[in-house]
Amino acid sequence: MEEDIKYHHQLPIQLRFNDVDRYGHVNNNAYFSFYDLGKVDYFNLVLKIYNGTPDVVPVIANINADFIAPVFYGDDIVMETCVSHVGRKSFTLEQRAINRKDNSVVCHCRSIMVCFSLKDQISVEVPDSFRRAIEEFEHTKFPLEK
Repeated sequence: MEEDIKYHHQLPIQLRFNDVDRYGHVNNNAYFSFYDLGKVDYFNLVLKIYNGTPDVVPVIANINADFIAPVFYGDDIVMETCVSHVGRKSFTLEQRAINRKDNSVVCHCRSIMVCFSLKDQISVEVPDSFRRAIEEFEHTKFPLEK
């Protein structure tokens, strides 16, 4: 299934000295800050939710990461992000880090994002504006679920 995913968003990741553990590679915990950087950049570019005070925001309901190959300080890493599914109240965010040295996938993350009303403090349906923006950016139509 991963092979079918098309990534239209990329963000270069600057590795910091404190991302590296005593074994000389990027610590697994650091990847989650990389995922956050890609997610925030994607949301800002596509959903424009950080331009003002939104009522509805996506929040993480579930996150799973696969660590495929080690990354070392000085490697050239890019985080790719896309939405692979849009449901009624949630959508699936796919992310992967690519080592540009050999174009290998070094990690993959799948997050279920639930739309959440900050005012009412409950989950809500994916706003039409989010759905349209994601579909336009991803060049795909996500069927409405009942």
